[in-house]
Amino acid sequence: MIFSQQQIFSDAQAIVATAISTNVIDLGVRGTPYGAAAPITGDKGKGTKIPLLAQVTEDFDNLTTLEIAIEVGPTTALGTVLSSQIVALADLIAGKQIALDCLPNGVDQRYLGMRYTVVGTAPSAGKITAGITMGNQTNVTGA
Repeated sequence: MIFSQQQIFSDAQAIVATAISTNVIDLGVRGTPYGAAAPITGDKGKGTKIPLLAQVTEDFDNLTTLEIAIEVGPTTALGTVLSSQIVALADLIAGKQIALDCLPNGVDQRYLGMRYTVVGTAPSAGKITAGITMGNQTNVTGA
């Protein structure tokens, strides 16, 4: 997979508690076309699929599961969950790729990011790199 530095949410981000991704993408303010009464609405998730990927870069310990959610919001605090995936501790080992498939419909707010929700005991180790990719490799064993 190929990550773009401008479209990466987490770059080997240590997850030791529930947290928002280090980077939140600002999709900009929607403008109002000439003569229109309201700003245009946009949904970045519609149309051609935009692949997403999260990869474990350091083994996790302690927690029971980790929920990885794609969220949008009017501020960098995000808040609206578009989709999520729950990953068990046994699968949170270095090299594990968690294919989030693609950017879902509903990306119609200003900010886009990820939220990592820890279930169980807070981990003392575990890192994730995640973001929008050019495409996801599909022949990886265990992906």
